[in-house]
Amino acid sequence: MKSKTKSEEVLTKLFGSVSRARILELLMANAGRTFYQREIMFEAGISLQPAQRELANLLDLGILKKRETPGRVYYEINTLSPFFESLCKICELAQKKN
Repeated sequence: MKSKTKSEEVLTKLFGSVSRARILELLMANAGRTFYQREIMFEAGISLQPAQRELANLLDLGILKKRETPGRVYYEINTLSPFFESLCKICELAQKKN
């Protein structure tokens, strides 16, 4: 299992979910890049069910965009989301907390 960074700790306390914090941290740090679900699971160090649950939550909020191809589902941060700028600032502050 992946060990917690200070920024992840801050994001977890703020958002209430380790999985959500890890996914947000990964996708915000790589804005403009798409990841498929298993890649997110691997990079974030989380299992299938928490990944699916949090990806669905973030999609419902419009924070993520989803693109499906045969055999793969891709996700990326939605830079047009009304939450994007605020999330950028929150992630920056969490990084500074280190």
